Amino acid sequence: MIYSIAVAGLLAIAATASPQDRPAFEVASVKVTPPASAGLTSISPYGTGRFTATNVTMELLISLAYGVSDSQIVGLPGRIAAERYDVTAKAEAGVSLTYEELKPRLQLLLEQRFKLAVHREVKDTQGYALVAAKSGPKLKKAGPGAEARGTIFVRGLRHPSASMDTLAGMLARPLHRPVVNKTGIEGNYNIVLNYSQEGTADSSLPSVFTALQEQLGLKLESLMVPVEMLVIDHVESVPTEN
Repeated sequence: MIYSIAVAGLLAIAATASPQDRPAFEVASVKVTPPASAGLTSISPYGTGRFTATNVTMELLISLAYGVSDSQIVGLPGRIAAERYDVTAKAEAGVSLTYEELKPRLQLLLEQRFKLAVHREVKDTQGYALVAAKSGPKLKKAGPGAEARGTIFVRGLRHPSASMDTLAGMLARPLHRPVVNKTGIEGNYNIVLNYSQEGTADSSLPSVFTALQEQLGLKLESLMVPVEMLVIDHVESVPTEN
């Protein structure tokens, strides 16, 4: 997945265009996940022409649709945040449905089925800068043709070909705070990071802060970051009929 901190000047949302002018899924089904079917959360790979998300939260759907981390989403009602959904959608012929092609279609789907309305605001918030540790980076160059898709686990993250901007975006998820890349390091790298997520009792793994220094030769420094927040103006918990 890709998470970005947008610059302060980008306040308008492309959703101001009429639905007829915006790309849409050819067919789509959105349902509340039945309690008996709730299990692992899964999302289909991009580029297959289809989008399938099982047992996902509204927060995750909004995060995917707008390219923001959960720390950038404000105002999601608690009753909706606790709900889970199953989404199955197919793009029109000739569209492979890359992540960039998915976003506007998913935005429109959420607007149509959940009456989602949002706006953006920029505010300074506590975050982190990703920088090189004094010992120097311990990074392994990405291999030729490495997949540009990462995964975040409970006990770490992986990305076969990540830039430092991408790594910073991924770190925002377990840290629940924005992270900006201040390393000055160019290129893509094979990232393997193992850590104990905050709040877990797994003492066999280091914290994400220690893991970054020991495993990648990077570190996090606290700072105030101007972040574009996605503010939820309205959203309904039950999708309209498919």
